[in-house]
Amino acid sequence: MKRRVVITGMGLVTPLGHSVQETFDNVIQGKNGIGYITLYDTSTSKVKIAAEVKDIDFTKYMDARDVRRQDRVTNFAMVAAKEAYEDSKIEGHIEDPYRFGNFITSGIGGLNTIYEETVVAVTKGIDRVSPFFTPKAIINLIGANVSIKYGVKGPNLPVVTACSASTNAIGEAYRQIKDGYLDVAFAGGSESAINPIGVGGFSSLRALNMSNNPDEASMPFDKRRSGFVIGEGAGVVIVEELEHAKRRGAHIYAEIVGYGTTSDAFHITAPEDTAESIIKAINTALEGINKDEVAYVNAHGTSTELNDKTETFALKQVFGKKAYDLNISSTKSMLGHSLGATGAVEAILTMKAMQNSLIPPTINYKEVDPDCDLNYTPNVAVKRDIKYALSINLGFGGQNAAITLKRYENE
Repeated sequence: MKRRVVITGMGLVTPLGHSVQETFDNVIQGKNGIGYITLYDTSTSKVKIAAEVKDIDFTKYMDARDVRRQDRVTNFAMVAAKEAYEDSKIEGHIEDPYRFGNFITSGIGGLNTIYEETVVAVTKGIDRVSPFFTPKAIINLIGANVSIKYGVKGPNLPVVTACSASTNAIGEAYRQIKDGYLDVAFAGGSESAINPIGVGGFSSLRALNMSNNPDEASMPFDKRRSGFVIGEGAGVVIVEELEHAKRRGAHIYAEIVGYGTTSDAFHITAPEDTAESIIKAINTALEGINKDEVAYVNAHGTSTELNDKTETFALKQVFGKKAYDLNISSTKSMLGHSLGATGAVEAILTMKAMQNSLIPPTINYKEVDPDCDLNYTPNVAVKRDIKYALSINLGFGGQNAAITLKRYENE
């Protein structure tokens, strides 16, 4: 018998806030989290803008020694996981720690450490590389540090699927709980790749916007779009079996009612022309659901030419004429693209939108593209009742993932 699965805790650290509520409030106001890079010297770089997490003091959330021994990407995850754990009030309600899992992931992992220690190896010799290099760099240690902190003894499985990673993380946690393997799980993602090698790599791919104008850079679905803006941060949720949550009187934010994931098997960076695999992932996430009841889609919406066009086409194929009645938004217009963290960040914002009956805007939307002619909630948030919502994320290598969330009503 399949079990029902809900979200009972949420945590965020983003370019627009160090908590869920602060981030959501700023997103609803249409604030722009993109600015000039301060994390390194950009004087020799073509790209000088990004969406950085600003003014965060990690020692407010954890011991200073741990902060030093962890990459920035892990520190973000620890902040978001702390908020989600405390928000869920799950402490004291885990009967078996082996039925508590961890699916916190990343697209790249400890890239700051990889860059910094490579410089050390080249300039000072390989014997001077930090003994913490490996545990700071590898992706599974992001979740492992969270598991160590909170006594999570179930599987630690970081699903690494580029920019769909944390949507897949939530989806795989959902499956394991639905099928009875676990009762509770951390799920989500963290990313911190705003450094010379991270920005340089995407810049060389011609994937980034190069205008260096923070107010005309991330323009999802706009005719002027020309590349994404790299962001950073983390989103973490507590995923829980419904009856387990009800027994302890947990607050339930939403129910996960569908998950679909596919791969294009087409190209290392470009989406498949026909959007066949994206359509399949979305349709799988919507199995058994009346599509007419879906009100909101938090789209991947990267502000790249091919992604936005292909995603729009996919939504039209899935919803038909109903696609024009959807409210769609790309919160990347404000937060930039936080790679492997973006799916969890956007799922949380989707649940907050559902909770408040308030659709986040897509800012910087001015010029209509004939290939992108749906309702992207341009520039201003709008009120709308939301029973069902989709969160969609796509990644390099042809990774596609979608989850369907339903507003939870007390039963």
